[in-house]
Amino acid sequence: MDRFLQPLMSTRAVGVQPRVLGRDEELAFLSARFDALAEGRGGIVCIEGPPGSGKTRLLAEVQRMAVDRRLRLFRGGADPDGQFVPLGPLLEGLSTGSGSLFDVDRLRHLAAAPEQRFWLLQELQDRLEQVALDTPLVVTMDDVQWLDDVTLLALRTLSARLSSHAILWVVTVRSAAVAPGVRTLIDHLESIGGHRLPLGPLPETAVAGIAEDVLGAVPDEATLGVVRRAGGVPLLVVELLRSMREEQAVTVTDGLAVLTGPALPTGFRSSVRRHLDQLSPSAREVVRAAAAVGRTVTVGLLAELLGTPTAALIEPVQEALDASLFVEEGERLLFRHDLFREAVEAGLPVAVRKAVRRHAADALMQRGAPVTEVAALLADSAEAGDWAAVKLLRQAAAELSASAASSALELSRRALELTVGSAAERPLIIAETVLLSWQAGQAAQGRELAAAALPGTMLPEAEAQVRLGLARVSSQYDFTEAVRQARAGASLPGVAPTLRAQLLALECLNLSMVGDFQATADAVAEALDAAAEAGDRVARATAVAVDSVVWFYRMDWDRAFGLAEEAASLAADVGIANSLWVPEALWKAFLLNAAGRVEEALEESASGIRETRRQGQAAAMSLWLSNRCRVLLDAGRLEDARAEAEATAAMAQDLGLGNFADATVLYTLLRVALHTDDHEAVRAHAAQVRHRMIADPALLVRNVGSWLLALVADYEGRPDQAMEVLSEAVSTFGVVGPSLASPDDPADTVVFVRMALRAGATEPAAEAVRAAELRAERNPRFPILAAAATHARGLLDNDLAALLRAVELYEGISRLLPKASALEDAGRKLASRHTAEAVPHLDAALNLYTRAGAERDAARVRRRLRAIGAPRRRTSSQRLAAAWPELTASEVAVVRLVAQGLTNGRTAEHLGISPHTVSSHLRHAFNKLGITSRVELAQLADQREHAQ
Repeated sequence: MDRFLQPLMSTRAVGVQPRVLGRDEELAFLSARFDALAEGRGGIVCIEGPPGSGKTRLLAEVQRMAVDRRLRLFRGGADPDGQFVPLGPLLEGLSTGSGSLFDVDRLRHLAAAPEQRFWLLQELQDRLEQVALDTPLVVTMDDVQWLDDVTLLALRTLSARLSSHAILWVVTVRSAAVAPGVRTLIDHLESIGGHRLPLGPLPETAVAGIAEDVLGAVPDEATLGVVRRAGGVPLLVVELLRSMREEQAVTVTDGLAVLTGPALPTGFRSSVRRHLDQLSPSAREVVRAAAAVGRTVTVGLLAELLGTPTAALIEPVQEALDASLFVEEGERLLFRHDLFREAVEAGLPVAVRKAVRRHAADALMQRGAPVTEVAALLADSAEAGDWAAVKLLRQAAAELSASAASSALELSRRALELTVGSAAERPLIIAETVLLSWQAGQAAQGRELAAAALPGTMLPEAEAQVRLGLARVSSQYDFTEAVRQARAGASLPGVAPTLRAQLLALECLNLSMVGDFQATADAVAEALDAAAEAGDRVARATAVAVDSVVWFYRMDWDRAFGLAEEAASLAADVGIANSLWVPEALWKAFLLNAAGRVEEALEESASGIRETRRQGQAAAMSLWLSNRCRVLLDAGRLEDARAEAEATAAMAQDLGLGNFADATVLYTLLRVALHTDDHEAVRAHAAQVRHRMIADPALLVRNVGSWLLALVADYEGRPDQAMEVLSEAVSTFGVVGPSLASPDDPADTVVFVRMALRAGATEPAAEAVRAAELRAERNPRFPILAAAATHARGLLDNDLAALLRAVELYEGISRLLPKASALEDAGRKLASRHTAEAVPHLDAALNLYTRAGAERDAARVRRRLRAIGAPRRRTSSQRLAAAWPELTASEVAVVRLVAQGLTNGRTAEHLGISPHTVSSHLRHAFNKLGITSRVELAQLADQREHAQ
């Protein structure tokens, strides 16, 4: 038999299981989910309830159902002291499924290497997907409330990305779980269609049934009256009944269990204490030491803590096992239920518990255990001023920072709590904690921490360190605040040259994002001088990148590109983990895109995504994803751009990103909605722009927001209002710096001129054309500038020759929409003179719009063709998609490959897109087709393709 089909119950769930009573509805629901799984429809179930409510017991039934139905099953469970071991519970669960699917040793090696953990998640996804395509799969995870943040991320991402597969995810969580990451996971699972299965108290009939099982007879009313004290909580009911049986408090006569003995303890802790009292002193000592250490413990560690030979523990450990306080799981001892451990632990003096846990941490470290494995012991056992613990917690935080920033942040905060206010290390720990807040996506908390420590409570050097961290945090969501913090830090007296150089580099970076380019140019010069004095390549990389931005807006693109190359090279040398904000290569990607070099820009962003993912830098990776969706938009791959932007928007929301995401992701989503004529999305995104961008203190952000709202007004047939919205942006046409999108898209000049002419605003249109022509004249090596300027001039002057010349200039430039726009304008102009000559231009424009997925633009060209008596012929691409009239070309491409049985990863490789873009396309396609699973898709594809 395939080892995957063997029962995978641990010793927590093995043995003779009592009947599951009082959970008929829950079991029926789970059975229905298994029926759906057999038909290829996966799902997510979250069993939620208080401790002792039967979550684990119900999960055991899920595992039994999977085994009975011969399904593949993976089982995992979390540990309260394992929260700082990234992916530990998930790997433990997968390893129980045995080795034909995964090389577990290799996975453990990857999990131990911070730079590999994000790749590990991708590998897990690919392998689980492959399994599910062959056999329905059940993945269970017990005690989600104790998961580390990387496993939380894995559950969140894998369950969402694999939602169309035949995978049933069943997790359990305590209803009182309040950890933000856990609650976010549960809410997310529900938002993507997961089902919550709350476990309340057992009904009276179920309690009576359990009593009959435990006592071996039907209980009388007096017996039931005692059992009702357990409040219908299954574990407490069973323990109370066992106590009654062991204390001979009931007598069985003629099949009836009659209460005859003395009253029993009504509290669970009292019941557990009574169990302890019945043990020998040595066994009690073992149980109490184990409870202090945590949920699981080895006999060797117990022997070391108790100062006794291992052999001397044979009898006391066996006694605890016989008393059902412990169960064995491999080489470890595990409390039969968490409530037992918690009850024993509650009976220990706090000082004793902390001392034992601290001793255990020291013992494990001496044995060579990784510091992350003992971090939980250290975090809650150390006292203020315990410098050894502070050092180890900081070490653990540093090790986790690249892959599990939230866990690292928790440890860093604890190290800070243990550090007295006068300690010399405290400012450095504050700075470390602030930076981890940024990496973990908790920028607001990092800002609050830094603000509380400032100003005047530290020495200048320490304060400058904190302000550097705060400037880094602010750089992603509030450019003006970042400028303020960086300037304040750099102005402090006696700051070390390297620190001052990095502060000045961040200042000039954020000034460029604010949009004050005179101030930016001055700041760049100061930052470059400071970087040279300090010999700091990190600061120099950032300052050089900003210098490139300045020269870009000064219309010297050759110099801008040269500086961008230099900055990217410097950034590569120092490594992204040491960069101030990863703006260097990011700017190079934006610059390539502005120049119309789409493929190079996409490769640059793909490289950035790979590197930040490898290092686990979630916030930095989101910046690269934001860049990629903007490049896809400008490339005319609208459906891919929307898919990428949707995934990035969700990530940006989780991480608390602000200005940067607004200027890239929100920009992308709204412009895609305009091109695709998605009225509902246009309204929703425009509302976000009004709420978040229009009143922003940064000119750049305001200008981008104004440009977007102007596009919406023009879309709604209100060009006059569009020009009113753009009043501030138009006033910056003659000033060095961005006026519309960021960075300026040369093709937007054409869009603006068309809008201005509709509103009768000829002077602003003429000013924009003059600026475009000047930029093209100064940069003859960049064809897109000449094409856009010529196109804009043709519109302004209503000059057919210029429009036809623009069409020629766009040849060889990988920008579908500007090229289609030039063809359309030339065709429109020709239609008034030579209808026959207009048709090829309009026909070509329609082909490009259709290829891009710009349905609104395509519909407009179809109307023009109909008006001149030349209805559009169906293209080959349209004929190919005839089987899927509801879907876009991108969705059809994805659907066809997935219907053939390819995984998301293989589909992404085949199409040259990312796996999460595949997921987004599938989600949209499934919604349009009214299906929920790949099995349904395969059936539908078979029907439709054969009908053609």
